[in-house]
Amino acid sequence: MDYDAFVEAHKPQLQSSGVPELFWPTLYRKLVGQVFDANCAFSLLFVDYGDETRSPEDPVCLLRVSKEGGIKADDPTEIYLIDHAWTFRADNARQLLHDHPALVSRLAVMMGLQEEDDEVPPIAYIPRILQNMWRWCHPYSVSADGLSVENRMPIWYVMDEVGSAVLHLEDSFNCRIVPFMHIPEGVTYSLLFPIEDIAEGENLYRDFVEGVPIGSQEREALLLPWRYTSLVKEDFSQTEPPEEYFVAGHVAETLPGPDIPPPLIDANRPLKVYSQYELVNQYLTDPAYEMVSDPSEADILWMTTHFKGYRELSESRPNTFVNQFPFENVLTIKDLLSVVCRRMAGDRKSDDALANPSPRWLPVTYNLQTELVPFASYFQNRAQRGMDNHWIVKPWNLARTLDTHITDNLTQIMRLQQTGPKIAQKYIEHPVLFERPELEAAVKFDVRYVLLLKSVDELCAYVYTNFFLRFANKPFQLDDFDDYEKHFTVMNYAEYTLRHMKCAEFRENWAVQYPKHGWEQIEADIGTMLKEMLLGATQVRPPCGLGACEQSRALYAVDLMLEWTDAGTRMQPKLLEVNFIPDCQRACEYYPEFYNDVFNLLFLDQENLDVFRRIV
Repeated sequence: MDYDAFVEAHKPQLQSSGVPELFWPTLYRKLVGQVFDANCAFSLLFVDYGDETRSPEDPVCLLRVSKEGGIKADDPTEIYLIDHAWTFRADNARQLLHDHPALVSRLAVMMGLQEEDDEVPPIAYIPRILQNMWRWCHPYSVSADGLSVENRMPIWYVMDEVGSAVLHLEDSFNCRIVPFMHIPEGVTYSLLFPIEDIAEGENLYRDFVEGVPIGSQEREALLLPWRYTSLVKEDFSQTEPPEEYFVAGHVAETLPGPDIPPPLIDANRPLKVYSQYELVNQYLTDPAYEMVSDPSEADILWMTTHFKGYRELSESRPNTFVNQFPFENVLTIKDLLSVVCRRMAGDRKSDDALANPSPRWLPVTYNLQTELVPFASYFQNRAQRGMDNHWIVKPWNLARTLDTHITDNLTQIMRLQQTGPKIAQKYIEHPVLFERPELEAAVKFDVRYVLLLKSVDELCAYVYTNFFLRFANKPFQLDDFDDYEKHFTVMNYAEYTLRHMKCAEFRENWAVQYPKHGWEQIEADIGTMLKEMLLGATQVRPPCGLGACEQSRALYAVDLMLEWTDAGTRMQPKLLEVNFIPDCQRACEYYPEFYNDVFNLLFLDQENLDVFRRIV
C-alpha cells in the first residue's frame, strides 16, 4: 500500500480522531517499517514510594521527555506508535487472563499490584486485575458494513508500559493518545503526539475525558476512576425530562388524522394479512385469514420494521390495521420505559428514596448520559450507608443481553458509559430462585408475558395466559458477575444449554417449592404492574406517551423477575423490559394455535378467556 492508498483508506478515522495531517507521512513510514521508537524520545520512570503505601490514585510510572531539546508540536516526525499489551472483550477478560499467566504478571506490575520479585502465583492476581483494569483500559469499536451486531461490540485494550504511563493532570495536557486501526494488518495501535511543545525533562499528560468542560460536575463524575470526588451532596432525584428528550434521535412519525373510525371488517371474506414475520406466515392457519404477498392488498399489516406513517395510513387506507402504536418506543426503549413508569410513583414516593424507591415494581434506573451526576451521587450515598450497590448496565437500544454488565464497581460503570448510550439499573440482589432438580441447585429465572394492546384512548389490554420461562444454568450467588450462565437467563442465542419448561409444569413445581406463595396472587400482582405501566405510558400525549390509533393493535413481550422484599416475606414482581416484535418461536412450538388466538382477539374481538386475561 503506497502513501496515497494509505491516506484514502485511513483518512476518515484519522480525521475523526483529530490526528493533525502533518503527522500522517511519518505515521505511514512507521507503520510500514514497524518502527516503535518512543524510547528515543521518552524515558519510563517507576515511582519509588519508599516505606509509604501507594494509594490507588498514585502513579506507578511516569513518562518523561528525554529527547535533547524536547519535542515540538509542529515537528511532523513527533508521532509515536504505542503497542497494546492486552486486547479483550469484557465477557472474555477473565478467561484470557487464566490462559496467559505471563500477561497476568506483566499487568500486575504495570498496575502496581506486584513487585518484580514477587513469588505469588500469577493466578492470585486475576481478581485484583479485573477489579483495577478499568483505570487502565480504553475502548474502541469496529463499525463496518456487513459486521454483525456482536462484532460491533466494544473492544477494550490496555496500552503497553509506555502508553500506560501517560497520566491525567487537570489543566496540564500536553499530548494526546488515540486508538488507530491499521487496516492492512487488521491491528490496532495507539498514536501518541504532542499538542504543545514539551521541554526535555517534562512529564507527558493527556486528558482522560476529552470534550467535557473543565469544572463541570459531569467531568468530576467521569474522572472518578482516576481521582475520587465526593458527589453525595448532589441531588440524585429524578424528574421528567422535557419533550426534546423523547424525540432526540427518533425517526419522525405522524399521528392519525382526527376522528378516524375503527376499520370496517367485511365478515363475508377472509381478512388479508401481509406479514414480514415468517412465523405468522407459518402458524396463522385460521380460515378467517388469507396471507398475501403484496402489502397494498392487505387488511392487516404485520410489520417487523418500525411503522411511522399513521396519518398517511388513516387517510389513504382507513380500513387497514397495523401491528404497532404511535410512539410505542416509550415502552420498548429502556430509558424511556423507566421515565414513563416513574409517573406511577405518584403520592407513594418515600421520604427515604434510597431504601424505598417507587413504584415498587420498577428497579431504580438512571440514564448514564443525561443523569450521570445524579447516578454517581445515588451510588455514593448508598455506599455511604452500607447498602447493596450492584448494578446492571445495559445499552438502551439492544436486546439479548448484548454489551450488558453486572458490577458493584463505580469505576467500571463510569468507563462503560463511554461505549454508547446506556442505563444503569439496580441489580436484583435477592431474586426469587427456582430449584432445578437436574442441577440440584436453585437458579435465577425470569418470566415473559405476551402483552396484547387493543386500544389506548379507552385502554384495553390482555395477557396471554401461557407465560414463558427462562432459567440460568448455574446456582445463583452474588459473585462472578462475568459468569453468564450464573447471572443471565437468555440461553437461546449462544452455545448454552436451554432448559425448556411449559408454564403448566412450572406451576406444579412452584406449588411444591413455594406453597405459601400461590402463583395466582403473584399473577395478580403482575397484572397490576402491567396495568400501571400502561397507565404511565398513556398518561401523557405523544411524543412523551403512547399514541392512540383506531387502526393499531400490538403484541409486546414483557420480561420480569421476582424479588424478595419486606425482609424476605413478599415476592415483588420487577419489570425488566418490554420487547418490540419479540421472538415468538417458543410460543408457536409450545402452543400451535398461538397466532390464531392472537389474531382473533386483536382483529375479530374474539375474547377467549381460556387463553387471555384482561388486565385493563
